Amino acid sequence: MLKLLKLVIVASFLLTSVAFVFQQEPVTTKSGSKVSTVVIDAGHGGKDPGTRGRHTKEKDVALKVALELGRKIKEETPDVKVLYTRSTDVFIELGERSAFANRNNADLFISIHCNATPRSRTVRGTETFVMGLHKTEGNLEVAKRENSVILQETNYKQKYKGFDPDSPLAHIMLANYQSAFISSSLRFADLIERKFQSISERDSRGVKQAGFLVLWRCAMPSVLIETGFLSSPDEEDYLSSDEGQEEVAKCIHSAFMAYKKDMDR
Repeated sequence: MLKLLKLVIVASFLLTSVAFVFQQEPVTTKSGSKVSTVVIDAGHGGKDPGTRGRHTKEKDVALKVALELGRKIKEETPDVKVLYTRSTDVFIELGERSAFANRNNADLFISIHCNATPRSRTVRGTETFVMGLHKTEGNLEVAKRENSVILQETNYKQKYKGFDPDSPLAHIMLANYQSAFISSSLRFADLIERKFQSISERDSRGVKQAGFLVLWRCAMPSVLIETGFLSSPDEEDYLSSDEGQEEVAKCIHSAFMAYKKDMDR
């Protein structure tokens, strides 16, 4: 804990001098709060399978949930423009995912993933992350795992200005850059976890903060949803089933509708 505190103090001194490192292209904040365009990001894909269960790959579950979520949004709110960072099994670089949302002037960014832990087959539940300073070692580990995708990108050191996915200090510095949308992001994340509990009676591990490369350059409220643990046999069976994927999408969609109603008011 003392070591982490020291890193936070060091990071706070360094932030002003290194801000230019991560801010490679300017983004424009949106006026108004109407939710008219949403970007749905299916995590991983192509050569990057993500985490694995006994017979399930994260990239496949994420894609099916993303497509079902988009279908539900289009069906109930046809006035909302739904865009996908990927709609097939292809590899998309992390930086391109947020850049795609920015180019399309999105009002909301939803990144869908699955969790895993090698330490236990009984750990289960959902958790929704927003960009911010990780408060626990567990949050840091999730961010490091998701951010390690950049190791599969060509010239990743140049693209991310030397960002090291294994460095706690790098994640602390990264976590400070999406503060403009933190309130709305937290509101949406809280709705998602509440819907997981009330609709599907899933175990919720709560709303958390950590430094995710896929979120840090989003010029809009954004969340990363861990829909369950593929390392848990029961949750893997649920997440790999058509019924489970539909229910997960239903929960996120219900949260989206509540968020949109609140923001459009």
